[in-house]
Formats: sequence, structure tokens, C-alpha cells
Amino acid sequence: MKHFTSVLDIPSLEDWLSEAKALKQHPRKHVHLGEGKTLGLLFFNNSLRTRLSTQKAALNLGMDVMVMNFGKDGWALEFADGTVMNGNNAEHVREAARVVSQYCDILGIRAFAQLQDREFDESEPVLNGFLDHVSIPIVNLESALEHPLQSLADALTLEEHRTKARPKVVLSWTPHPKPLPHAVANSFIKIMQRMPVDLSIVHPEGYDLNKDIVGPTPVLFNQEEALEGADFVYAKSWSSYQHYGQVLTEDPEWMVSLEKLKGAKFMHCLPVRRNVVVADTVLESKQSLVIEQANNRTYAAQLVLKKLLEQ
Repeated sequence: MKHFTSVLDIPSLEDWLSEAKALKQHPRKHVHLGEGKTLGLLFFNNSLRTRLSTQKAALNLGMDVMVMNFGKDGWALEFADGTVMNGNNAEHVREAARVVSQYCDILGIRAFAQLQDREFDESEPVLNGFLDHVSIPIVNLESALEHPLQSLADALTLEEHRTKARPKVVLSWTPHPKPLPHAVANSFIKIMQRMPVDLSIVHPEGYDLNKDIVGPTPVLFNQEEALEGADFVYAKSWSSYQHYGQVLTEDPEWMVSLEKLKGAKFMHCLPVRRNVVVADTVLESKQSLVIEQANNRTYAAQLVLKKLLEQ
């Protein structure tokens, strides 16, 4: 594994989850592995869990960490080739990537979809711009298309809490006042398709995700029907893919409640808008796994960093 940019980079999910459980039991066991190594983290967007959990993971492995917030700390970058740089962008990714490669041993990058132009977002200009010019491994801390560290933590959480050989898992769209990207939903679908679960997706009309990612996974349009008999409900807001980046509805009837969950466990990547996406009573109940998911972000990141350090 040269880089970790997608859940598809995981060769054996079963083996990785087993190793992640072991790391969780003894997080400092490999503290000497990263001695003398530096993790660089470049944030083009805000972060809480990704930022802190990845730093914690690096410290557990004995690594040093450097963090830069673009838009505040760094020069505005240009990613297109052949551009006459007489505008606001002061530095090209060709130089920036090669410079950072001299300072760091592994580089993490977080750059969201802009939700203005689907073709532009799907070209992953920031992530691919660095991938084309670095000489060190890159970890995707969330890009336009995927959030693989989150989905690996989700898979670990589900594995720890499932009581059936093949649980029913439902990814449910939920309302949100702002247009949100598709990365978390995409990665969750991809990783659940590799687990022994019965996955289905439910959302209102007009919120279909990329058909190439959804594949044969069943899609429903009635939330209560979809949640019937569910063991895990993963709530996530996303904007329209067909009417790219648009919010088509904020129907409050799609908010997740205890009445809808019944006995199912509740999952969400956080941050979450209380009483818009999910009711307070759900988050405060024993059915909520959101804090466990956030805790597992450390061990997901630590496993990825360990794999890259060992290669």
C-alpha cells in the first residue's frame, strides 16, 4: 500500500479490523515504530475528530506531528498546469508537494468537495495534485469523494457491537440546512459492501447517490419501512448528486427518533445537528454509538499509519 486514499486500499478488511482491535487494547505497543518520523497534516477545511485523532494516533506510534491550516497559515495554492499565476494563488502544488516531501515522512490531506461543479470535484484537484508530485505516502483525511478513515472507524464500531452473523444496516439520509458532500456516505457504502451485513440505503426522491458506488445495494424511499428490523442505523445528510450540491428538501419528518429506531443502534460521523438530524433523546440513549465511533477514529488512523511506516 503506497498511499491510503480509499477504503479500496484495504487488502483484507477482516484482518485490518482484527489488528485495529489489538491496537485498541495496547495503543502504545508500537511507540518506537515512528521514532524519528514526522507526520504532516494539511487542512484545507475544518476538523475536530480527524485532526485530533490522527495526531493522537501518530503520538501513539512515537511520531512527531506538524499541522498547517490552508486559508489561514499557508499560501493559496494553484493546482492547474499551465496557468499564468497572476491572480490570488501564490504557490503551485508542484513546488509545495515536493517541499513538504522533504519535511515529512507521511502526509495527511483534508480537502472537501466544493459542491459547485461535479466534474471538478470528482477530479479531486487537491488530493490528486499532491499525489502527482509527492515522494512520500499520503493519507486521505477526507476528500471530495471519500472519507476512508471515518468508514474504517465505522466498520470497527459495527464489528464491536454486532450480535448477529449478518446484521441489517441502513444508511439513512437526514435533513440539514446546508448542502453537504457525499464523501462519508460513499465510503460507508463501500466498506459495508465488504462486510457480512445486509446494507440498504433510504433517502427522499432526488437524493440518489452515485450509481457506480451504490451498485446492487437496495435503495428505498420510505424511511420507516427501511428502518423496520434494522440492527444499525447510520444517519447522514448529503446534498443532491443529480442536481449537484443542491438542498431539495429539509423535511423534518426524516429526522431520526427513538420511535423510528426501535431497538437499533444509532451511528453518525459527527458533528451532528441535534433535533434536526437526530433527536436529543437518541444521542443521550444507550443506543447511540457516536462517541464510540469518535474514539475508534484514533485506532483507524493508527492502523493506517502503522501500515505505511512498516512498508
